Amino acid sequence: MDRRDFIQKATLGALVFSLPKMPAFLKDMPMGVVVHSYGSRWNSKVESKKYPGFTSAIELIDHCKEIGAGGVQTVVKDWSAEFAKKVRTEREKTGLYLEGSIGLPKKAEQVAAFEQEVVNAKEAGATVLRTVCSSGRRYETYHSNEEWQALKKNALVSLQLSEPILRKHKVKLAVENHKDWRADELVAVLKQIDSEWVGVTLDFGNSIALLEDPMAVVQTLAPYVFTTHVKDMGVAEYPDGFLLSEVPLGRGILDLQKMVAICKKHNPAVTFNLEMITRDPLEIPCRKDAYWETFGGIPRTDMDRTLRMVKQHTYKPALPKVSQLSAEERLAVEEKNIVSCLSYSSNKLGLK
Repeated sequence: MDRRDFIQKATLGALVFSLPKMPAFLKDMPMGVVVHSYGSRWNSKVESKKYPGFTSAIELIDHCKEIGAGGVQTVVKDWSAEFAKKVRTEREKTGLYLEGSIGLPKKAEQVAAFEQEVVNAKEAGATVLRTVCSSGRRYETYHSNEEWQALKKNALVSLQLSEPILRKHKVKLAVENHKDWRADELVAVLKQIDSEWVGVTLDFGNSIALLEDPMAVVQTLAPYVFTTHVKDMGVAEYPDGFLLSEVPLGRGILDLQKMVAICKKHNPAVTFNLEMITRDPLEIPCRKDAYWETFGGIPRTDMDRTLRMVKQHTYKPALPKVSQLSAEERLAVEEKNIVSCLSYSSNKLGLK
């Protein structure tokens, strides 16, 4: 049995025994909610009686329990040990699972602070921590191959600094394909780290922005999956490339049932977390030369295939926009989308 096979077979048992007072099998839990699904409501300054802003993980947990979610994935930065205990109490009371979202240390002197965040997250009941390695979308943030190679080098350093802490505390770190890594690039980094404690947050839709086939991405990354960001995607043409938008589950182009099945096959204890971001469509300017500055060696046929897909599956009547709405209206649409997705996940994906 090789290391990856061992990880896959051991994950379910490890999670079950490391989560006190949790339901016996996470695979039977309803879909969780990623804090980024509440982009308008999280720390909202809008005075709304119907959709008051969430200011803490505890408020998020309580609300997600009310709407039928199985867990939450939320930021753990700046938690105190005392607050982590309060989160644990609330999590155990509601029966929801908890995953953290955490930043990585960039240099050795930041490792102690990283370790404290890991300790606090574990105290609250999290055994999986989602992270990202880049500061933004690849085609917007990095403007040369040299910049991208520096990012890859720095990401490796950060993960190497993190791994001993994760191993010490037996907490899993899940790197997201965050409109930065293409799937094969992320796998290459994970192989360099070669740790059972470092795997993947598999986002179902992000990599379309990098001209990857979403099903191929799932198949490539699923052997390393610890947790997921589940979303459905709508697409449409625009002059410089295509538009990409999260849409309610079941209304987009993704084969969600197959993606869920592939993830479960590789990790029976994988958690499925909704990341339904209610916003205007993103512009993917793949027809512009600037887009390609960090994509050396990637065939232009990937763009051709993606643009054919966009043309064939253009979202009808049009991709949703929210910038024209009032703040209260945006909050209402956000909540409606999330509740709709949770209903779909229960009725169509069997996550209940």
